[in-house]
Amino acid sequence: MNTESGAPVDTITWGDFEKVLLVAGTVVRAEVFPEARKPAHKVWVDFGPYGEKKTSAQVAHLYTPEDLVGRQVIGVINFPEKQIGPFRSQFLLTGFPTDDGIVLAALERPVPNGTRLA
Repeated sequence: MNTESGAPVDTITWGDFEKVLLVAGTVVRAEVFPEARKPAHKVWVDFGPYGEKKTSAQVAHLYTPEDLVGRQVIGVINFPEKQIGPFRSQFLLTGFPTDDGIVLAALERPVPNGTRLA
């Protein structure tokens, strides 16, 4: 399979997709991450039955910490934890890279925290 630009793309099975836990959650806390090499924020998200998890997100070009709190986001919560400087990242906050910065993946309307993308 190829993309519109002709670049090859590997196909996956439904079973492969089911392995990725893409879950909705609400940002409960966010702060600037001054120790990060690239502009970033520390972000804590309530994923309902999966609990509260934290991450370092390179979204500082487009979002302030105040912009993030209360926002519902989509996270991949089953990657292994990753040490980012003095901070332990527990999930991947999803978004789309643009020339202006990362644009967060958004939900069209609210869903319960912990709802899995299907």
